[in-house]
Amino acid sequence: MGRLFVAPLLTGLLTASSALAAEEDPFLWLEEVQGQRALEWVRAQNAKTEAVLEKDPRFEPFQAEALRIFTATDRIPTPSFRAGGVDTFWQDATNPRGLWRHTTTEGYASAAIPWETVLDVDALAKQEGAPWVWKGIDCLPPADLKCIVSLSNGGKDAVESREFDTGTKQFVDGGFRLKEGKQSVSWLDVDTLLVGQDWGGDTLTESGYPFVLKRWKRGTPVEQATEVFRGERTDVSASPTVLHDEDGQLQGVLINRAVTFYESELFLLGDAAPVRLPFPRKVSFHAFVQGQVVFTIEEDWGGFKQGALLAWSLDALKQDAAKAKPTLIFQPGPRQAIERVSATRTRLLVNLYEDVKGALDVYTSNKGRWTRKRLAMPKNASVEIVATSSSHEKLFAGAEGFLEPTSLWLGDAAAGTVKQVKSLPARFDASKHRVEQFWVKSKDGTRVPYFLVRPLKPKAGGVTPTVVYGYGGFQVSKPPMYLPEVGKLWLERGGAYVVANIRGGGEFGPRWHQAALREKRQRAFDDFAAVLEDLVRRKLTSPKHIGIYGRSNGGVLTSVVMTQHPELLNAVVIESPLIDMMRYPKLPAGASWVGEYGNPFVPEDAAFISKYSAYQNLKPGVRYPKPYITTNTKDDRVHPGHARKFAAKLEAMGLPYLYFENTDGGHSNDSDPMLNARRWALHHVYLSQQLMD
Repeated sequence: MGRLFVAPLLTGLLTASSALAAEEDPFLWLEEVQGQRALEWVRAQNAKTEAVLEKDPRFEPFQAEALRIFTATDRIPTPSFRAGGVDTFWQDATNPRGLWRHTTTEGYASAAIPWETVLDVDALAKQEGAPWVWKGIDCLPPADLKCIVSLSNGGKDAVESREFDTGTKQFVDGGFRLKEGKQSVSWLDVDTLLVGQDWGGDTLTESGYPFVLKRWKRGTPVEQATEVFRGERTDVSASPTVLHDEDGQLQGVLINRAVTFYESELFLLGDAAPVRLPFPRKVSFHAFVQGQVVFTIEEDWGGFKQGALLAWSLDALKQDAAKAKPTLIFQPGPRQAIERVSATRTRLLVNLYEDVKGALDVYTSNKGRWTRKRLAMPKNASVEIVATSSSHEKLFAGAEGFLEPTSLWLGDAAAGTVKQVKSLPARFDASKHRVEQFWVKSKDGTRVPYFLVRPLKPKAGGVTPTVVYGYGGFQVSKPPMYLPEVGKLWLERGGAYVVANIRGGGEFGPRWHQAALREKRQRAFDDFAAVLEDLVRRKLTSPKHIGIYGRSNGGVLTSVVMTQHPELLNAVVIESPLIDMMRYPKLPAGASWVGEYGNPFVPEDAAFISKYSAYQNLKPGVRYPKPYITTNTKDDRVHPGHARKFAAKLEAMGLPYLYFENTDGGHSNDSDPMLNARRWALHHVYLSQQLMD
């Protein structure tokens, strides 16, 4: 039958089936986040799960161990540069909501850091009677004394934005302030902000983000702000990047009109109408240094290969954008990926992965030619850029491994030197484990790597309890990480831990990601299954002792692998997940991810999504492993309805499961160390019950 005849028939069938599925879904009421019936269901489910997991004799010691880890005072305070010194945001048992603190660079490098508190979020929350969660700051260069502080009610992505004076350590009376919303706020000068927010009248995209940007002058109502850019409601968002030079002077504003999650139109904002830049649509801005804007391209374009790091002169773009030509800085090879790019005053830093192991390079521009020097960071480890500033050449970088505690390094980009200034004490006994990297062929023949952390002396007969973690989406890489809670609660008790670097991630750049996009999504699930099968084939473990864990997009992965390969595992932790992939664009902020998964309301896309969506593919009569499904009531990124409905359907089918919903914390689930300790204790009690008992 010809395609012209098939398409109308397919359209009719899928449209009818999608509509029917929506009508027949008996659990739509669980999508009402604060609905009385839904919350009563949540409370009842939580009580059942607490009776199973919190009554286990392992729960209290697990929670106590995790709490010691998350509130330890000898943790490395994560630094950021500001106002000629170093800031950190610190949480502990006394200050679970956290302290914004400041010190000098020299003071930070010392053994006893002389901290000065800038803002006490616990005190603010108590004073205002609100469960404030810190979401960061944006400060006005070059002094960095005036900042916009973002605060979230309970950990949501939506924030309230307020102007704060770090000199007086007070919120500015009558200063800039925006009510709660998903918004962007950037300084243009001391009296002007560039704001994207809900302006009323359908000025949020279908994904729930701003697409109208306005210039807001101090002393005027925000309603009188002047519009400077408008995208479309069908976009994902519109957001600005304000370009300041090394002396803090405004040089320009880039507008990213995100048409889809991965396709953008870039504009240069000036006195006249915004100027569209002649860039490819799959492009990502990274840094501004020495008058040059630096991007990576995620598609072949203009004679450059996918993944290339390119620089354009900002002056050339202002003069004639169509004639401006980029310079190649670096082209990654097939086993390499650019993880992060940042800038100091005159240098460009490139955080690179080679076979999922990290390196850090410094690039110098001289008359249009870029030269490279590799910094002497630890080898065979995960390496990351932690902090830079455009006002000087200093940098902070981190290094860690599965069994090697995190170390922090202070560097000088101009001199090309680094030295270790902090090291995390060991949080668990790593002497009884080793790390290996294996490669396995997936279903289509593609070789996929994975890391295995296993006991030096595993139990005979392939019975080592093994947790396999995966993500496989959004070009997010998963390199080796030091995970104290996993080490203490799992590895020390004889368990093994695996990270599967499956397609969909960013471990080998955009090609690795795009290999599992949309209609190719099944490849990510096949890759993960291949890793599970390889563990059994090597007699490292057995299905009875294999558990899998994933959160957010990883919840798509784990729920699908549970339904497609129940014979390969005995435990599934599904955290903050997407699961009902036939309705996800209707749940905030699902519409923004159509570029990743496809649109189930388009018949051709529904055809491939419906084949794997776990909510629709649960089948009666199949023996599934008992999953532990967990989410957060205040998650406004991945709707809690996904997790709720999956659990409810399992219950209706008479299938075993555990469900737990935190009521605070948002999508990250880690805003409060107390709640975070409980979270990991629950995870590991469940895994122990399924894989060790």
